[in-house]
Amino acid sequence: MTLLKNEPILSVKDMQVTFSDANGDLHVLKPLTFTVERQEFVCVLGPSGCGKSTLLRVLGGLLAPTYGGVLFRGETLQGPRRGVGFVFQNANLMPWRTVFANIALPLEMQAAPESEIAPRVHELIDLVGLQGFADWLPRDLSGGMAQRVAIARALVHDPDVLLLDEPFGALDALTREQMGAELLRIAVDARNGGRGERKTIVMVTHAIDEAVYLADRVLVLGPRPATLRLDVSVDLPRPREENLRYTPHFGALAQHLRDAIG
Repeated sequence: MTLLKNEPILSVKDMQVTFSDANGDLHVLKPLTFTVERQEFVCVLGPSGCGKSTLLRVLGGLLAPTYGGVLFRGETLQGPRRGVGFVFQNANLMPWRTVFANIALPLEMQAAPESEIAPRVHELIDLVGLQGFADWLPRDLSGGMAQRVAIARALVHDPDVLLLDEPFGALDALTREQMGAELLRIAVDARNGGRGERKTIVMVTHAIDEAVYLADRVLVLGPRPATLRLDVSVDLPRPREENLRYTPHFGALAQHLRDAIG
């Protein structure tokens, strides 16, 4: 289905999630309503255990909402879609497969011809800055390099939307900042269908400064069962430079988000 010019790529309407078992109901997400525009970078903040990862799983079609729903490109999202890529906190690479083979896996599962797989995988290896590491195994990679492989794997089938669940949470502070800068570059350089559009990204993070530095918008969830406490635009210029982190406006935005989290 072709996305209309002014139609959000993701629309969440009165979406709720409740987990039920023999011990009763666990209400995780109260009704949430918001949209994500095409090419937008949205970060999701909130206290630990509030349901951020659950929300991302619903947006990725990995979990069905209890009530309400999600539209992807104007159609009800029912199960995983090729147009949505997912990167988890842990890289989850197959240890016996090389960097090349890990990135190629989604295309192999789609029975893509080898003549298409090899050029696409090498393109992604270059994109994420892993030239020369195609034949390396995951055990020989640093944490940041492993996450680059995971991002490349999620991008290999050219999704419209990239969902990231704390992708840099296990990295040290300096590597985390470097990976954030790389993600901004990748988001722009990973051309969407050859149209020169940057990717639409929804990213869960616990780091307020990271959200301000990366995002066009930040959604703040409250404690479980989570409601949408704040939906704020980040009016900082792009491209983002490191010195933005030390400006009064950056600090004011970060404080506004911190106050909303409580």
